[in-house]
Amino acid sequence: MSVFANLVEHLADLLQPLFGASAAAAAIVLFTALVRLLVHPLSRAAARGQKARTALQPKIAELRKKHGKNPEKLQKAVLELHAEEKVSPLAGCLPGLLQVPAFFLLYHLFSSDTIGGRANELLGHELFAAPLGERWTDALSGGGALSGAGLVYAGLFAVVGCVAVFSYRLSKRMMAANPAVQVSGGEQVPGVRAVTKVMPFMSFFTLVTVAVVPLAAALYVVTSTTWSVVERAVLYR
Repeated sequence: MSVFANLVEHLADLLQPLFGASAAAAAIVLFTALVRLLVHPLSRAAARGQKARTALQPKIAELRKKHGKNPEKLQKAVLELHAEEKVSPLAGCLPGLLQVPAFFLLYHLFSSDTIGGRANELLGHELFAAPLGERWTDALSGGGALSGAGLVYAGLFAVVGCVAVFSYRLSKRMMAANPAVQVSGGEQVPGVRAVTKVMPFMSFFTLVTVAVVPLAAALYVVTSTTWSVVERAVLYR
């Protein structure tokens, strides 16, 4: 934690001439961008894997029809198909999983009063009028929705809302281009209908995360989510 705190402080010092009192917030955005750049090769691989998995869906649908009454045999057949086509069913999870440690580091860093036995000076940094260590509820109780901190959160919610709407439209367009796979008898593959309905709304859940975590962690989430949606639009076009 001390090493990570020093990294954020050094980045903030470098950005201070440009961003002034909001340099620490800018450092968090820059740190998020660096993390996303590091995992970008995995995101590209995940996109290629997703396209390959989409191409396999007709074969998997036939396997479901053939082995539907024997789950163990179906699972073995699907795994063998993925191995034969050199497609990993878990590749798409890696970019998201590798970002979890960075998020929790920021969460704990801006939730701790002390770091390495001394006062956590990062808690004194702000984004405009909103302390990076406080939450939306603190902004509401401290001055209300129209206070300086409340307006900062209103801006974040607006950004997340715009990104979520764009992500929703992108997901709908992608699903229209790759309709739910059906087995030869015309019956939809089990579970696909539910996933199809829920997936376009996933980005809206980011609003809940932004509301309950410290502002520093919320900045990470907003930046990473925005990056992810733009990246998906480019890689899956």
